[in-house]
Amino acid sequence: MADRNIFRGVNSIKFNQRFKDDNDCLEYLAQVKWSDGYKCKRCNNDKFGTGKNIQNRRCTKCRYDESPTVGTMFEKLKFSILIAFHIAFKISSKKKGMSSLELSQEFELRQKTCWAFKLKVQQAMKSSLKSPLTGIVHVDEFVVGGPEEGKKGRSKGLKKLIVLAVEILEDGVGRAYAETIEHASAIELGEFLTKYVSKEAYLVSDKWRGYTPLKKEFKNLKQVPSKDGKNFKELHIHIMNIKGWLRGIHHHCSKERMQNYLDEYHFRYNRRSNMDTIFDVLIRKMVNYK
Repeated sequence: MADRNIFRGVNSIKFNQRFKDDNDCLEYLAQVKWSDGYKCKRCNNDKFGTGKNIQNRRCTKCRYDESPTVGTMFEKLKFSILIAFHIAFKISSKKKGMSSLELSQEFELRQKTCWAFKLKVQQAMKSSLKSPLTGIVHVDEFVVGGPEEGKKGRSKGLKKLIVLAVEILEDGVGRAYAETIEHASAIELGEFLTKYVSKEAYLVSDKWRGYTPLKKEFKNLKQVPSKDGKNFKELHIHIMNIKGWLRGIHHHCSKERMQNYLDEYHFRYNRRSNMDTIFDVLIRKMVNYK
């Protein structure tokens, strides 16, 4: 899609002017979906004509009529594509996103319907794993959930255990990633770091024994005392922000869906300096999601 056609910004008035009806949304999807050229899904022919609807493409060889929504996360929607675009815009551009209850109230849809579509959006927000964290990276685990009697330290009980890594810059924090884990073991911590952190990064953790074996793979890993979080100030501020967001917007997240919420949070967080294109990035990911 030509750069001039990309929707830019987080202004809702401009969004409403750009996407006035379903056809505007379908046109945008078509530009994204066939940005590298058309090829028929059934016979690979690259010639097409207008299909049943103006944004459809009908293969000149086998006559297969394809909608811009086919094969994307917008296929078989239970509501209009215009509302789907509005929901994607709200979730991606609002600083704290929106809960399924808020979406239900604003768009007059069943909460379960909003929840199901928001789950699709969150799945598209998952990291591509193509840009690992670099430079100085701090890592630690934390739990989400209320306190449980008799549970201390890394014994999580019914709480959800999460590992977090953040880039430490001269002027604050860069990018960050988080993932749910079952145990703070060297195996699970190592799998997380391998996915999200460059092997050349200067990695800093606390003295937890689960990190010690990872020095063989991460040559620049250094372990220092936590000092009640004082040596990891930026990381712990990030943890508090995640917890505050979960409590304030979503109130409760099941263990099975926690990763989706972590992906949503960091999709926005890691693009906070590029909010003018965040909606377009999300639409592209939803179109190309496999």
